Amino acid sequence: MTQSENDPKTISSDMLQAFLKVAEWQSVSAAAEDLGTSKSQVSKRVAQLEAQMRAALFSRTTRKVALTPAGETYVEFARRAMAEIQAGEERLRAMRSELSGSIRVTAPVSWGQRVLAKRLPEFLRLHPAIEIQLELSDHFVDLARQRIDLALRWSATTQQEMHSIPLAPIGWLLAASPSYLTQAGMPKGPDDLTGHACFSYWREQSDDTWTLSMEDRRKRTVRKEVKVRSRYHVNNPEAVGDAAIQGLGIALLPDYLCDQALKEGLLVQVLPGWKPQTKFGSHITAVVAPERMLLSRNRVLLDFLRGGSPEA
Repeated sequence: MTQSENDPKTISSDMLQAFLKVAEWQSVSAAAEDLGTSKSQVSKRVAQLEAQMRAALFSRTTRKVALTPAGETYVEFARRAMAEIQAGEERLRAMRSELSGSIRVTAPVSWGQRVLAKRLPEFLRLHPAIEIQLELSDHFVDLARQRIDLALRWSATTQQEMHSIPLAPIGWLLAASPSYLTQAGMPKGPDDLTGHACFSYWREQSDDTWTLSMEDRRKRTVRKEVKVRSRYHVNNPEAVGDAAIQGLGIALLPDYLCDQALKEGLLVQVLPGWKPQTKFGSHITAVVAPERMLLSRNRVLLDFLRGGSPEA
């Protein structure tokens, strides 16, 4: 028995199909033979549908089964519903048969390891004829030269001719280990950060200036820029998170890197009312060349990663 047959609130395609076949043949036996199932199964599905509709759809005699006025009214709706279901199934079958070939993807190392690498196996299971070549790198890649289909980037900055699509939200926060905060104290406001060891994903000298914002009581945005100091400069976000857990200071981190450590108490959020503003933005952004967007496999992968419906 399927889940839909167990659920009293669900009208399944099996119920609709049984109803339509009985209406077509005016016989439960003939409908069962056509569907390749038993008479009892067909009768059960029709009874379930009648219970859902709270109406008798057939009048039954010893010789034949005929539609009631309620059944005659409902049969056209049922036919349209089954046609939509079958069209959707055919679209999916066609889509899967078309989806073949290789997709070259590049993504930031930490996000690729923590998030993307956990999702791509599901996509490959859904589309057995697809091959994915994934390159994890924090360096900007020349999409044309390296024949990249899909570049996933922290920064939304891209060439004008490229498609730029916000893909996955990223929250940024400040966090430190309990041991560090016990020793150095909990900051009460952004200005207090100047007296702490602070570090983040570092690329250039400007990364030592942090910008934080919050809404005041009048719903106005208040922004603060703070020059922070650090003895530790590193160009890998994973290393930033590890150093924070080891008590090196207050770290500026993406949420996907520290959510688990916060839950386990290895890290504590600092200044939770203030939201860091980074040059990396608030989303992982998909960057795609226009000609690569013409390929169904690339569009379907994009929709999959965005959590939407596949689109061929």
